[in-house]
Parts: sequence; C-alpha cells; structure tokens
Amino acid sequence: MFEAHFQTFEDPETGVALTARLSAFREELARRKLTGFIVPRADQQQNEYVPGSEERLAWLTGFTGSAGAAVVLPREAALFVDGRYTLQAAKQVDSKAWTVESLVEPPVESWLTAHLKPGDRLGFDPWLHTAAAAERLASACTKAGAELVAVDSNPVDAIWTERPQPPVAPIAVHAAEFSGESETDKLARIRKEIDKLGVEALVLSDSHNVAWTFNIRGADVAHTPLPLSYALVPKSGRPTIFIDHRKLSNLTRDHLEQSADVAEPDALGPNLTRLAQTGAAIALDSATAADALTRLIQTAGGKPVRSTDPVSLLKAAKNATEIEGTRRAHRRDAVALARFLAWIDREAPKGALTEIDAVEALETFRRDTGALKDVSFPTIAGTGPNGAIVHYRVTRKTNRRIMPGDLLLIDSGAQYQDGTTDVTRTIAIGTPTDEMRDRFTRVLRGHLAIARAVFPDGATGAQLDTLARQFLWQAGVDFEHGTGHGVGSYLSVHEGPARISKLGTTPLKRGMILSNEPGYYKTEAFGIRIENLELVVAKDIAGAEKPVNGFEALTLAPIDRRLIDVAMLSADERAWLDAYHAKVDAAVRGALDESDQRWLDAATAAL
Repeated sequence: MFEAHFQTFEDPETGVALTARLSAFREELARRKLTGFIVPRADQQQNEYVPGSEERLAWLTGFTGSAGAAVVLPREAALFVDGRYTLQAAKQVDSKAWTVESLVEPPVESWLTAHLKPGDRLGFDPWLHTAAAAERLASACTKAGAELVAVDSNPVDAIWTERPQPPVAPIAVHAAEFSGESETDKLARIRKEIDKLGVEALVLSDSHNVAWTFNIRGADVAHTPLPLSYALVPKSGRPTIFIDHRKLSNLTRDHLEQSADVAEPDALGPNLTRLAQTGAAIALDSATAADALTRLIQTAGGKPVRSTDPVSLLKAAKNATEIEGTRRAHRRDAVALARFLAWIDREAPKGALTEIDAVEALETFRRDTGALKDVSFPTIAGTGPNGAIVHYRVTRKTNRRIMPGDLLLIDSGAQYQDGTTDVTRTIAIGTPTDEMRDRFTRVLRGHLAIARAVFPDGATGAQLDTLARQFLWQAGVDFEHGTGHGVGSYLSVHEGPARISKLGTTPLKRGMILSNEPGYYKTEAFGIRIENLELVVAKDIAGAEKPVNGFEALTLAPIDRRLIDVAMLSADERAWLDAYHAKVDAAVRGALDESDQRWLDAATAAL
C-alpha cells in the first residue's frame, strides 16, 4: 500500500565479511608499523549524517549509530558508544571480535591508557578528529608511554576497495522568502563577531554554517539539505567558499559570486597557508574544525585560535521569516500526523501492521502534503521491546508486528523548505497496563514542566533539564539522553549550540527552537517518549524585574489520552493539556475527512 521514498530497511552487514575486514585492517596497520588505530564515526566536519564514503566505522564494525568510535589493537578491538546505543551496538557487532565500551564515562582515553604499552604507536587521521580530541588522545598515549601518530592517509580507505565516491549533489539557492536575511547582512554581522575575536579571519568548517551564511542548501548527506563545503571569511575583503564546482549550476554560481569568491575544496589548504604565513591569527571552530587545520596553520607560522564558531549562535536564533516558516511547516506536518495517528488507531489493533508499515505510512501521509523534501532523520518506530532501544532503526530482520497490549513509540520528522520538524508520540495499542500509564504520566508531567516553564533571559538548558526528570526521579527512574536539542530552519534537525541537558551551558535566546522530549525505557518491555518542538519567546509577567522567557509549542499533535492517569495531574497541568488539544483541533480539523474528524474529536477531548 505504501511506498517509502527516503528510507530503506536493509540489515547491517554481519558475519564473515566483517571478520575478514578486521583481519585485513590489522595487517594494514602492521604494514604501516602502527600498533593500533582509532576509527571515529566522523567526517572532516564532524557532521551527524555523513556520506557513504565516510562511513568507515560502520564498514569496519557493523555498528550503524550516529556516534561512536573503535580502537583496534593487535589482539583487542573495542567499540565505544554512548547510552543511546548500548543495546543497538550489542546486537550489531560480533561479540567474539569486539567488546562494547562506554564512549563517555569513562571515555575512550581511559581505555587507551589502560591497554596501550610503552613504545606502542597509535595511529589517527587528523582530518577526522578536532584539535581538542587529538590532544586528549595524545595525553592518554603519553600516560601509557605510547606515541600518537598522525597518518597522511587513512588505513581503512586502503582496504575498503568498494568505498563509494564522495557526493556531488547539486546546490540550491535558499530564497529570501525562506531565509529572511541576505548574505551581505549576515556577513556584516559575522564580521562584527570576527572583530570581537581579535583575529584576521574565521574558517567556517561547519557546512551548516556555510549553508546559512550564503543562503544555499544541498543534498550531500541523507536527511539534511547540506552542501558539504568550507568558507574562509576575512575581517575585511571578500570571503572564499570552497565547494566542488560540479555541484554548481550557472544560477547558484552567480548567487555565490555576488558575495564571495568560489574555489575548489583542495584550495582551502593553500589559501590558509598563505594567510598563516603572514603570522595571522585565524579562528577555528573547536567543535568541527579538524586537527589537520590547526596543524596546517601552525606549520605555516600562523596562530590558530580555537573558539566557538560565532555563526552557530547567530544561526540558532531564528528571524521572523524563519519563525513564521517553521510555524507554517508544523501546521502542514500536523495534518499528516493526525491522518497517521487516526490510521494507526484504526488498523494497528487488528494485529497485521508492522513497524515498517508504520514508517512507510507516516512518510506517505507527509508526502501527500506536496511539500516534503525528505524525512529529517530515519523514523524510529519501535513497538514493544524495540521501543526501549532509544535510537532504534527498524530493519527487515528486526521488523516487529504491532500487537494489542504494545506501546508503539514513533519518533519522526520532516524537511520542508520553510521548516524542519521533529515529533515523538507514544501510542497505546489496545489496553495499557497500570505501569505503562504511571510511567507515561510521569514523562508527560516532565514534558509539561518544560513546556510551561518561565525563566529569566539568559537561563541555560542545564538549568531547565531537572524540570523534565523530577517526576521520574520521584519513582527512582530516569532517562539516559538529553531532554532537548536545537533544531535548524530547513537544516539539521539536531542543531547546536543550545540544548536542554545537564551539558546545556549556552544561554537560551528568543527565536531558538528546541525539542522537549523526556522519556522512559524499560529494557525488553517498552519505551515512552513525548516530544514537541518549542520556540523560545518573551513572556509578559506582571511585576517582572528582568526580561522573562518561556516556550511556544510548535508541534501540533494529540498526546494519547488513554495513557494518562488523570488523577496524577494537577489542575494547571490538565488545563494546559486541554488548551493544547484545542489548539491542535483548530489547526487540523478543516483538512481532515469526516472519519478522521471523528477520531480527532476523541483524541483532543478535554480531560
């Protein structure tokens, strides 16, 4: 019935091929006189989604998550993942060849210090690690009496004979009706930030920031309209954008050349070298700039200045055009979500649907809007125990039938030209247990605590994170991921620098869009998550002595009333949820047929 356009459900490679790759990799390391090597899940710009040509970690290990690293030594091999991927990694890698370790606490460096021996030589690719990451690796090696060795070419590439070619997807202009600000005005703002940094130039190593600055979009990676590129912005004079010319039409080249010189990617090194030879101080983004760039500038006699790329913060605070665009995108998405949720409620209790059916159906309803450019990430549709895998991605092998008594967790998003969406709903299939309703209501109360929060201008996500966890903590449970991440404007669905988590130190500014997604996961049983996107807005508080902010819920989709233990909610919480459901009803009713309208009546009825 449904044909998926953007997602596939193929199983990761396993077995003999992976065993042979690990053996061949060890042989290549021995040939290069390296004791071991670290393989991060990264490209040159630390992107979340990377092209197939950069999926070295998945090719070598079988692990397909978006964050991780592997260390290969002569007799040991370890895969490092964070809490999101512990269950997934254990299922995907060969436990006889690999051990699965913590990526964060303790970090990779602790493992290296314990396992390296004096005289060992650990190789790393300086294009795939930031300078700070390389320094941590070097320190770990020093403690063990070992040496960190920067390689000129990646040894994975030497044995990956069928490695895909780098992408050359066409560039598109992101018109003023969507961007709301010209490149000239953006560059003027960026130059003020360069002046504050006290440097001669800024390297834009984050392709998202290049795309935002020059009002372009691309398709070099899955799910994010990203044109892989670099830019060099001097304190005065024309910037240079480094991009593969094969991606440019006459139209897009003319667009770029109005505000910048255009050069091939391999011209970045020579351009930086010439500037560094004058002794210039050059700003590099500490989060995305490769260690290789720091080394290049230092070797040429320049001064690399590592800092937070100021463009990230400028990009995060959306302008009025972007805000109205994302509201429009969410209203459009709400209709697709309502049609999908009504369909699930009709069909899932029959016991014939699978997780793949749910993924394909939701994408079809979004495609019916006529505006869908892509999904903003691979849809997570986990029923029963699969829902407890935080970043579960269904394959034909793991595909599970949705059965009465299950909870279906579905986390999905869309890329529209006017905005990016991300929403999670947990749906009761049949009658939920008392435990499910208790945990769901605790998650809901945490979600509402964020949605209803009022906080002083300048408050950080770390200050808000506890609000989402308090009701779970009262029951002695928690969730092992952040409460929220930033979201771009027809760019990355996971955008920095702001986030709601214990690590969220960036002040929240008006115009930022963040997710609000507390959860609860019972291993081998069920998963719960409730996610809306929230816009930071000003709040008018009588008698306030300083500027005060709060959130406007952008996402418009019913929250499953059957899973709510109403007795656990306060009067204010019930009132907020009733008002939210009334807003959902008003937004989507006119676009639904009669059958779906009847479903909406029940889904949005007052508590």
